[in-house]
Amino acid sequence: MPEIIFNGPAGRLEGRYQPGKTDTSPVALILHPHPQYGGTMDNKVTYYLYHAFAHRGFATLRINFRGVGRSQGEYDAGIGELSDAASALDWLQSMNPNATGSWIAGFSFGAWIGMQLLMRRPEIKGFISVAPPANQYDFSFLAPCPSSGLIVQADADDLVTPISIHKLVEKLKMQKGITIHHDIIKNANHFFETELNAMMASVNAYLNMRLSGE
Repeated sequence: MPEIIFNGPAGRLEGRYQPGKTDTSPVALILHPHPQYGGTMDNKVTYYLYHAFAHRGFATLRINFRGVGRSQGEYDAGIGELSDAASALDWLQSMNPNATGSWIAGFSFGAWIGMQLLMRRPEIKGFISVAPPANQYDFSFLAPCPSSGLIVQADADDLVTPISIHKLVEKLKMQKGITIHHDIIKNANHFFETELNAMMASVNAYLNMRLSGE
């Protein structure tokens, strides 16, 4: 997985990039958890999500948000990080002009950023949001949510309240034209430390289902 550096809105952004299997492979962007609480692109959930897409032949990119690792800039409370994600998707698409679609996946803070990007980029046709922090951030911008996707919840999450995710899921499921899958991983804490395999079983099953139908 080659290390890459490309220009972002606040300076250089650092990433890891796996080229697609073919010229027309879809692309996937993976976003990490909160930068101020140790979140980086090498977070285990982020790393596993990256490999789930790369293994399926996607052109796959994960990045460090501004101020993390070798990425320049400073934490910007989500505003600048959304710009970072948009620049990363631009770079990914420029490297893969014949890609047959784009996906976004994010964990925690990265899920919040990813779903905001989803609203701005109509070419994104699938998303995976792991432990979206619906009690900490406003998700009301998903009106309506433009793409089908998977929301994975930790049963014993100590940071995100279960009711907040349930409310988000119920709101999204009321929308027509998309399908929201919602999986709850038993005994998992926010970081899925003992339940990474179960979390990835959910992600892999969802990807297999979606990709077999395309």
